[in-house]
Amino acid sequence: MEKQRIDWVDIAKGMCIIFVVMMHSTLGVEKAAGAEGWMHYVVAFAKPFRMPDFFMISGLFLGLVIDRPWRRYIDRKVVHFLYFYILWLTIQFLFKAPGIAAEEGAGGVASAYLMSFVEPFGTLWFIYILPVFFLVTRLVRRVPVWLVFAALALFETLPIHTGWTMIDEFCGRFVYFFAGYAFAPFIFSAANWLRQRPLIGLAGLAAWAAAEYLLVFTPVPPMLSSLLTPEAFMAGGRGGWSELPLVSLFLGLAGAFAIVATAALLSLLAEANPLHRALSWLGAHSIVVYLAFFLPMAVARTVLLKSGIITDVGTISFLTTASGVVGPVILYALVQWSGYGRFLFRRPAWAIIDRAPQKKTAAVAAE
Repeated sequence: MEKQRIDWVDIAKGMCIIFVVMMHSTLGVEKAAGAEGWMHYVVAFAKPFRMPDFFMISGLFLGLVIDRPWRRYIDRKVVHFLYFYILWLTIQFLFKAPGIAAEEGAGGVASAYLMSFVEPFGTLWFIYILPVFFLVTRLVRRVPVWLVFAALALFETLPIHTGWTMIDEFCGRFVYFFAGYAFAPFIFSAANWLRQRPLIGLAGLAAWAAAEYLLVFTPVPPMLSSLLTPEAFMAGGRGGWSELPLVSLFLGLAGAFAIVATAALLSLLAEANPLHRALSWLGAHSIVVYLAFFLPMAVARTVLLKSGIITDVGTISFLTTASGVVGPVILYALVQWSGYGRFLFRRPAWAIIDRAPQKKTAAVAAE
């Protein structure tokens, strides 16, 4: 059974990818400028739900395909992402290699490249870990849902910080992916319920936003500061209540559902509405943006900071974010128009190990 596109799911994915690009763009600009701008507060507000919502939505349709034959499952859920990881790791290294070589020599470049198969490289860690989530979910699908969810919630709550991205992100993020898979029927029903009751949805989102703001920007008292880890001040974190154990889990789940609710309400807009069309397109092609945003983001950041035309750090961060989102869209359009470079966003036949007919979906939508 093939997944059918649902507009609010695409809208939610579109929102998610914008938040991801925003975080990388804003923090990169602020690091280079040595100062924070107004966009930092948006990034900080989104931190509790920025990745939980992406993972939850990634698991929503897994129930439709989890019982596929193993060969097809491996092809769609492991080889699929492995191809794009290796491809775009190599592309990114073409830009990073000169700097690495200047500091560590040619041996350092080769070592860093090979190490990227153990420790995911830069922004690509999301598609590096997704195949692991797909495999583990399939292996535990016969285990009672409540038991798996409880164990994963415990992993998220415990202070597990080994320094190895695979372990740390598995423990911190898998609970949200599994929630998307295990509770998909409830999530879809709730979204449809909210679409019929938009005023209730808006009131609920207002209450959530107020609670999110208070918990993110209210510092924890000194007596609880020992519970904060260094990660509480990374990726836009402010060291507030939102970074405490259990609170972060609750806000991750609540925030992910808030994105679902927001997307469900936005889907009520006419399909011709520019906002509806833009977010839906970005959602349907979210992995295109995720794979390719690093270069236009870096170029925009460098040009804007060095030109001196704009001095406000927040505005530079905003324009860098826009470049990181629009740049991949332009690249994808050029690829589609010219017919060259389609391998950048679609697996070629030689990289497919299962030849069963599959639906021709946009770009590299999660199959």
